[in-house]
Amino acid sequence: MESLDEIFERYLSRSRIFKNREKLLPDYVPRELPHRDEQIIKLAKILAPALAGSRPSNVFIYGLTGTGKTAVTKYVLRRLSEKGQDKVLFAYVNCRQNNTSYRVMAELARSLGARVPFTGLATSEVFKRFVRALEKRGRIMVAVLDEIDHLVKRSGDDVLYFLTRINEQLSRSRLSLIGITNDLKFTEFLDARVKSSLGEEELVFPPYTARELEDILRQRAEEAFHEGVLAPEVIPTCAAIAAKQNGDCRLALDLLLKAADIAEREGASRVEAEHVRQAQREIEKNVTVDVIRSMPLHVKLVLVAIYLLEREGAKNLTTGLIYNKYLEITRMLGMDPVTQRRVSDIINELDMAGIVNARVVSLGRYGRTKIIKISASLKSIEEGLQEDLFMLGVTELVTR
Repeated sequence: MESLDEIFERYLSRSRIFKNREKLLPDYVPRELPHRDEQIIKLAKILAPALAGSRPSNVFIYGLTGTGKTAVTKYVLRRLSEKGQDKVLFAYVNCRQNNTSYRVMAELARSLGARVPFTGLATSEVFKRFVRALEKRGRIMVAVLDEIDHLVKRSGDDVLYFLTRINEQLSRSRLSLIGITNDLKFTEFLDARVKSSLGEEELVFPPYTARELEDILRQRAEEAFHEGVLAPEVIPTCAAIAAKQNGDCRLALDLLLKAADIAEREGASRVEAEHVRQAQREIEKNVTVDVIRSMPLHVKLVLVAIYLLEREGAKNLTTGLIYNKYLEITRMLGMDPVTQRRVSDIINELDMAGIVNARVVSLGRYGRTKIIKISASLKSIEEGLQEDLFMLGVTELVTR
């Protein structure tokens, strides 16, 4: 067994595999973004009026996870800032991490140098501090709200209503918004006035193909790895796996990084296809847990209902059975339930996420019905649900 000193010494010495590991991390934005020229040019044309002192249109960016939405946005804004340092400034807020109106406004205000505590102020006061700080700058600001759906589903669209109308309160400065989401049904949650203001321009990012993912991985590999450390099949394997998952570039990069990490921990001199397969098994488990953790509370409660029914031995679960169990859980928690139609939509969302399998079966002259069963591992579901159920004081639902 290796000692701690041996492990640490190996990382203090020059890596045999990595030249620059950070080039594979999700927050790294390279100097070139292959296969996104069309989206880069379109976004640049939308934002370019800022260089002439005119407020750009608000932009709504759609696309599945890992299609380059955030990277392209940061890339274009970085270039825009380089061209117009004295005219344009931008702020980036991740709404998965900052999913309340207070947190979003606090992040925006702090990006302008305003002093805002983590808690303790009324949201209206944070709004005022942001307006004062922006007006003082006398510039055009582009605010990026990434994963904006998490904010709206958690806290409503009040902050968006304010931000889309803030220019009425400004004389020296202007604000434009870029909203990024991978939820194509997200706008159903928006007030019509917010929807029309936010969606002045729309940009859709298609999934990457396997060939495109290979190009991206080869570009990053040149920056991240020493020459000759990747077996020939490693990059095609990572690209093929990610292409099957809706062309998710983030997954492809994560697979490549994790495979290289596994090889390094083993003391291998190069990364092999088997390391990719090990990485895939680890990621698939982690992705399910992360997806469940990020779900809205009532989606989790519907999943708890399905989980409990299966554990109790129920067969051929229907939406009606699941809804009745869900009602029991909400009554126990003293919460207002959502409608049966919404629960049916939630089951479809869980099916799309690969956590449950919902198939329609024919009952002959009695029509058709949907049969639901869990398709993810029960251990991953328990791990993903545990944090919220602990906060609600009902951890025993998934541990008894």
